[in-house]
Amino acid sequence: MENVRLVLLLVHVLGFAALIGGLLVQVREPVKQVNGLMRDGSVTTVVAGLLLVWVIEEGDFPTDESFAAKTAVKLVLGVVILGLVLANLRKERIPAALFWVIGALTVADLAVAIFWASAHGPR
Repeated sequence: MENVRLVLLLVHVLGFAALIGGLLVQVREPVKQVNGLMRDGSVTTVVAGLLLVWVIEEGDFPTDESFAAKTAVKLVLGVVILGLVLANLRKERIPAALFWVIGALTVADLAVAIFWASAHGPR
């Protein structure tokens, strides 16, 4: 079960990499849009994250008492990002403010994962 958890964690991180990569390729562009990397990355992070939580809960992994709260915060952030990305997928351009909001939410989601969720999570 540990190998499954590690593979899902890798896929989750690769999803974040794709999402951030999709944002970074446009930073200097005057017209911002939701691209395929952002779509694929946001879907991958949510799906892999849900599977990761399932594996952790079904397995014999130690979790602390705040695991549910951490999971809920990450899920809300992930679903909001996914919703914003999918809602604007077919638009030729999105407002710069929305572009930066998606980026900020993505960084916030990563920050929760690194600084809060992994603080006492499975090892």
